[in-house]
Amino acid sequence: MEIFLQKAKEASAICATLEPSIKNSLLLQMAEALKANSARIEKENKKDMDYAKENDLSAALQDRLLLDEKRISAMADSIVQIAGLKEPVNRVLEGWKVDSGLNIQKVTVPIGVIGIIYESRPNVTSDTAALCFKSSNVCVLKGGKEAQNSNEIIASILQDVLVANDLPKEMISLLPDSSREGVNYLIKQDRYVDLIIPRGGEGLIRHVSENATVPVVKHDKGLCHTYIDEDADFDKALKVSINAKCRRVGICGAMETLLVHKRVASEILPILKDEFDKHDTKLRGCAKSRAVIDIDLADEKDFETEYLDNILSIKIVGNVSEAVAHVTKYGSGHSDAIITENYSVAEQFLNGVDSACVYLNASTQFTDGGEFGFGAEVGISTNKLHARGPMGINDLTTYKYKVYGNGQTRA
Repeated sequence: MEIFLQKAKEASAICATLEPSIKNSLLLQMAEALKANSARIEKENKKDMDYAKENDLSAALQDRLLLDEKRISAMADSIVQIAGLKEPVNRVLEGWKVDSGLNIQKVTVPIGVIGIIYESRPNVTSDTAALCFKSSNVCVLKGGKEAQNSNEIIASILQDVLVANDLPKEMISLLPDSSREGVNYLIKQDRYVDLIIPRGGEGLIRHVSENATVPVVKHDKGLCHTYIDEDADFDKALKVSINAKCRRVGICGAMETLLVHKRVASEILPILKDEFDKHDTKLRGCAKSRAVIDIDLADEKDFETEYLDNILSIKIVGNVSEAVAHVTKYGSGHSDAIITENYSVAEQFLNGVDSACVYLNASTQFTDGGEFGFGAEVGISTNKLHARGPMGINDLTTYKYKVYGNGQTRA
């Protein structure tokens, strides 16, 4: 492991000096390689899908795991989009001259070696590898065991492009020891690793955060809310709520709790229930909502739970302040939305909810690097420093000061 990480660190010095045109050319080659090897990827993914079925993984997790020709093509398209983004490295953020005559420039630079720990979704392997490569970083990837075969073939295809262009394969690599012990070793290797990005379940995030000596940017759970205000447009409320929950129930941007203003609850909840029933969504609600529609009782634990499944909690609230208070208490700082035509109420919610992404009259499922124009993301950061929300290539850089002098000495 130490030899592996040492090679990764050495590769980061090479990666940091690659010309933008070379990086972009290699990214396009990687995209073509994924498409050309689609059948190989699907074959390996089938092994993972068979494992998932044998071990009774949920339908939502199986959906996240599945790779078909369409999804592999989308992975390749994402890399192409990343290649077309503005170069993130060596940008002059600021420049000024001080009294001593020194010229100072604040310039973006890569972070170095980034360890990314994730679960279930094998497309994360290609997305994060491309984002790190575009931003001149080396990535050490640790996917979940349920996607091991898929991750290995994807990483191998990307590495083949590097090797064919006389670059070290360690620029993009999987952690050789994927056990818990291997992860514990990785997160303490601050000599070789510059940043750890964990994305996955609450237990994984907590373990990494509590045990790492390497700096960590958390990509925590998505306990997302949608609040339907008394001044909501019902058509928008219905469309957005169904999409926020049902489009894909197993992603971190999926709505887990629906809050409804008491003045419109009796009118809109029956309509919502009819639509959610069409999607076989299991509804659980507070006592007030159960007085309006026939659903199961939601307890305190429900409002604390990221289901990642076709289950939704519902609560009736008295006003926007109560909605904000509920999100503050139970939310995870990921994505939350308000449906209203009242501008002042909208601003109260958007300013009052301290989440990475806050929406007005739109689905929380838009919290995605591709939808934000980033090509992809290494995850959705619920940190406040140094990155927040979908992390794209610019969030994978830091900066340094270049100071130009002409023989100055300090008195």
